[in-house]
Amino acid sequence: MSELMIATIIFVVTYAVIISERLNRTTVALAGGAAMIAFGVLNQESALGAIDPNTIALLVGMMIIVNVLRQTGIFRFAAWGTAVALGGDPWRMMVGFALFTAVASALLDNVTTILLIAPVTIALSDDLGLDPRPFLITQVIASNIGGTSTLIGDPPNILIGGATGLDFLAFLVNLGPLVLILLPMMIGGFWLAYGRNGRLGTPTPESQHALVEADVTAHLGDPKLLRISLLVLALTVVGFFLHGVLHYQAGTIAVFGAVTLLLLSRIDPHDVLAEVEWSTIFFFIGLFIVVGGIEAVGLMDQVARSVIGLVGGNVALAAIGLLWFAGIASAVVDNIPAVATLIPLTFSMSRLLFPELAGLDDMALAAHPSVTPLWWSLALGACLGGNGTLVGASANVVAVGIADRRGDHIGFWGFTRVGLPFALVSLVVSTIYVSIRYLGLF
Repeated sequence: MSELMIATIIFVVTYAVIISERLNRTTVALAGGAAMIAFGVLNQESALGAIDPNTIALLVGMMIIVNVLRQTGIFRFAAWGTAVALGGDPWRMMVGFALFTAVASALLDNVTTILLIAPVTIALSDDLGLDPRPFLITQVIASNIGGTSTLIGDPPNILIGGATGLDFLAFLVNLGPLVLILLPMMIGGFWLAYGRNGRLGTPTPESQHALVEADVTAHLGDPKLLRISLLVLALTVVGFFLHGVLHYQAGTIAVFGAVTLLLLSRIDPHDVLAEVEWSTIFFFIGLFIVVGGIEAVGLMDQVARSVIGLVGGNVALAAIGLLWFAGIASAVVDNIPAVATLIPLTFSMSRLLFPELAGLDDMALAAHPSVTPLWWSLALGACLGGNGTLVGASANVVAVGIADRRGDHIGFWGFTRVGLPFALVSLVVSTIYVSIRYLGLF
């Protein structure tokens, strides 16, 4: 049996079991990664090389910062402040939190935003006697949409920006307008999914009374730790904005922030590290190795080249095909490894479609006005396609992992049945947007 066949079988079986939810998804992902090594698809060195250290470092670093922040009571303070401001109405709170998440995901990154907003959501839901799962699902969808608009908003954009040299302003100008179109459509989708007929439930009478009488400042703890934590978080966010100038990746900046906070706060790291979502971290590790296996045998490369072959020399079809292929691939294998695979293929496609530009270096080629529609198509497909399934984006897995740890099971289908329609609608709207703005098809 060929390595291609072995890797394909391992990949399909791993994802089938994850989707079935019969076994713990972290265990299954690690087992799939181990099988890739055991059957010789990858050796130990290449398996470790398949793990994206930037993503893992970003997750761990921000989880540490969030866990220290949680000790200050700032999340409960924010939760009750939000509830009081919105009158405790579940639908208004869902919309408010979703819009905040979308904006924050554009300024931070969607994983960091979910790490910050999920504890607020859970605290609020607990205090008001509501199910946190609809709120978490809608916030993840909002984070993936909002994060699409900027260079640092979503890990695929970070990868594309690093490979092409396209800067923060270029992403905002080209992708921001589409996100502004998608946000009101997103709210309409949330209404269809959860807002009608009181599907979100109502706060308990006791919590409503407590809401009226609430002193939100009572939730705040150690003021010194709060000041230190907020300062370090602010500096970390500034570091994300300046990562191109500093020449540090987002994961490095997050770890710097986490270490700085531990040093300044003098908190016992044992307690903080114990609260890290290690199950989520190892799920990603296993998933990266599994995807690394199918990349190593050229499965994704073959599929992608088949798509390229279908569009021939038609630039419009190439851009739209890339958008949809990236969207589908991101929903299946996570948008980070999907984009990592599609970046070199996009460069190859650019040189085939525009032979007169083939002599340019990668940065100059990517910045050429004739070529940039391909990169915006790739970014839109990867970021928005990430809403399609539980494993489509890092933020999805993080939020579901936090919920599962509390016993609020969402699962693969629990997320996918809500996220998939949003992904499909977003990709259709993106197709129209790219066709009008860049391809002149309408």
